[in-house]
Amino acid sequence: MIIDSHCHCGKGDGLTGPWDTDASLGAYLKRADAAGITHTVLFSAFHSDYRTANRRVAQIVLENPRRLTGYAFLHAEHDRGRVGSLVREAVEQHGFRGIKVHRYDARISREICEAARMYRLPVLYDVVGEVSAVELLATEYPDVNFIIPHLGSFADDWRAQRALIEPLVRHRNVYTDTSGIRRFDLLAEAVSRAGAHKILFGTDGPWLHPGVELAKVNALKLHSAEENLVLSGNVLRLLGPARPATLLPVLSGANAARRPASRAFSDPWLSLPGNRL
Repeated sequence: MIIDSHCHCGKGDGLTGPWDTDASLGAYLKRADAAGITHTVLFSAFHSDYRTANRRVAQIVLENPRRLTGYAFLHAEHDRGRVGSLVREAVEQHGFRGIKVHRYDARISREICEAARMYRLPVLYDVVGEVSAVELLATEYPDVNFIIPHLGSFADDWRAQRALIEPLVRHRNVYTDTSGIRRFDLLAEAVSRAGAHKILFGTDGPWLHPGVELAKVNALKLHSAEENLVLSGNVLRLLGPARPATLLPVLSGANAARRPASRAFSDPWLSLPGNRL
């Protein structure tokens, strides 16, 4: 099984570039299928209203729920004061599994981190090279898992990418993904020092070719068990069932964190091979 843990979709409402204009999946899905990618985690293109954008992502996921899973995209400034309601809708109505935040919009906030903690969601936070924030996040929220994509910099900032390896090694709740990493030796160093259990396969589709991104993981020449972690095992572990806020008061005991949330819909994520969280 191969799971792409990082892919955008839908229409943005800006015209700055592809990232806030259009993230159509037509070509991506054909390329992903050809590469053997069996499941994809989706979140919106950049948008001025992420409630609207997240609802569109939910519609896309609903069209093919066995192939797709959603994250809620949030803007720390524009969504201030409504993060809780956005996350509640994302989890309880749409079955989303994580939160996406981008430094391009604004720095991540405590409001977002605390919502992630409440619903037991991982946070995919693109720090845009601002790696120093990772140390603060990891220590302030040790019970929240943070995925820092691109090894800390999509802009190929090798200083930032090398700097991220240290917190990746030291903090159990810090992960990265392979999307957009062009300095292969730094990716190999991250795997060697932090371990394959801290690396997720991602493509930053639909703009990057999923087959090309997958080739980097193949080029690492990992043992099969380690490769399976990168390609699917790690994301399966991180994206276990979210926990609706309405159930929080009744959850208790050692197994509470692993108890699946009851939902009206059948949850396709639980049917994926290897996902028995």
